[in-house]
Amino acid sequence: MSTPLSAPLEVGFDYTRSLGPVLGRFVTGLREHRIEGVRGSDGRVHVPPVEYDPVTAEPLSEFVPVTEEGTVLSWSWIAVPLEGQPLSHPFAWALIRLDGADTAMLHAVDVGSPDRIHTGMRVRVRWTDEPAGHIRDIAHFVPAGTPVPDTRPGSGDEPVVVMVTPVHLHYQHSASPEETRYLRGLAEGRFIGQRCPACGKVYLPPRGACPTDGVPTAEEVELPDTGIVTTFCIVNVPFLGQRIKPPYVAAYILLDGADIAFLHLVLGCEASEVRMGMRVRAAWKPREEWGTTLENVHHFEPTGEPDAPYESFAHHL
Repeated sequence: MSTPLSAPLEVGFDYTRSLGPVLGRFVTGLREHRIEGVRGSDGRVHVPPVEYDPVTAEPLSEFVPVTEEGTVLSWSWIAVPLEGQPLSHPFAWALIRLDGADTAMLHAVDVGSPDRIHTGMRVRVRWTDEPAGHIRDIAHFVPAGTPVPDTRPGSGDEPVVVMVTPVHLHYQHSASPEETRYLRGLAEGRFIGQRCPACGKVYLPPRGACPTDGVPTAEEVELPDTGIVTTFCIVNVPFLGQRIKPPYVAAYILLDGADIAFLHLVLGCEASEVRMGMRVRAAWKPREEWGTTLENVHHFEPTGEPDAPYESFAHHL
C-alpha cells in the first residue's frame, strides 16, 4: 500500500461585522480610550454592552461610563500562545469586571507567570499604540499600579460601523488511503472513484465506507471527465481573494457513472447560459502544472451535447 498523502492547509478570511448603534458606540469609545456599558431594566450595567435586555428582550440605549480598572473573577493560564492571540508570550485569559459594571468581559492579562495572578486581583487597561475602533484597542490588562505607556487616543469624525477581524486556521491534513489513490489519479489525469458492493453507488471523491450501507467501498472505478450540471450558483458579488471576475458559475458536477456530485467552476459560456442538465467536460490545465489536486482541472465547459433529462439526475440533487 502506498504512503497516504499529507500536506499543510490554511483557511483564512476577514470576518466583517456590521456593528449597529450599540456595539458601534462601544468600539468607537474604545478608539477614544473610553469604555461604556449599557444599563438593563434590572439596573445591571453590561460591559461589553448588549443590544437587547436579557430580562425583557427590549432594545437598550442607556449608556453608562465605566473605569479602566477592574477585578479578575476567574482566569486560565496560556503557557503556549497561539498565532493571533493578544500576546506572543505566556499570559492569562481572564474574566474581568470593570468598576461600574455588573458583568465581566474576557480579555488577556499580562503578568509574566501563573503565580502572579489570582481571583480578586485588581487590573487595569493597557491601550494599544494604534487605536482603530476594535476590541483590540485594549491591547491587554496589567496588574493595577503597573506603569503603562501614555498612548494617544484615536480620533475620527465618523463613528465605527464595521469591525473586521482576520481569521486564520493552519492544520496538517492527512488523506485516507482512498483519498490518496484518488489524488494520485488526478496527477495522472484520471478520475478514480469507488463502488459500494452493497448498493452499487460510485463515490467520487471516494469514501472509505458507503454512508448508505456502512460497508467498505473497496472496488475502484475509473470515470470519464464528462458529466452534467446538477445545481449551480451564479456568483455576482466580489469578495477578498476572488480569482475570477464576476459573474461566473460555481456548479455541482456529476460525472458520468458517478453517484455524488462535486463543486467546480463552469466557464466557456455566458453565466446566464448555464442550466441544470447541461453536459460539460473537464478543461485540464497544462500537464506541467498538474499536482495531486482537483485544481488540475481549471474548469468545466459545455460539450454542446443535448441536455440530460431532469429525471436522469433528479435523485442526485
